[in-house]
Amino acid sequence: MVNKMLISLVAVLFGMMSFGFISANDGDYTPVPQSPDTRVAYLGQIVQENGSLMLDADFIEWYEGEAADRVFREQEQDPEMTEAPDGYYIVNPDNTIEKLPVAADAKVFMQLYNRTGDPAEADIRWNEQISLDKFRALLAEDGELDIKQFPYHLTMENGVITKIVQQYVP
Repeated sequence: MVNKMLISLVAVLFGMMSFGFISANDGDYTPVPQSPDTRVAYLGQIVQENGSLMLDADFIEWYEGEAADRVFREQEQDPEMTEAPDGYYIVNPDNTIEKLPVAADAKVFMQLYNRTGDPAEADIRWNEQISLDKFRALLAEDGELDIKQFPYHLTMENGVITKIVQQYVP
């Protein structure tokens, strides 16, 4: 319930912001490949604890395309809306925050973030790799373009996060 309210609030805020300044480059959007080792989550902070980096994650169910439409119809049961808005749908049945270890050499790939300090200059750069330190700094920022409002695909090996990919949300 709380997450639905949060998603609605984010959608309203994004709708109120002018995204005319956003331009895509390096090709078109392609879905993040899923694997048994990949899960999708909203992220909190990354902190150093007992010599390890630990990430707060609220795991969600992320659907795109026909799967999003199917789950949307099952969940919403609105006869006037038969397709998921914008081609994706998020379900968050459990708001539990899990603390997960992050490999010191984890790869981070971003789609959209404030690169210059001026959110009006933000643009989409598909799968731009940034350092884990830069990602930690971005997560700690509170600004007009809050990267914690995006879902992330987390790839895990032996219970440790080795790859983080920001999910672009139109």
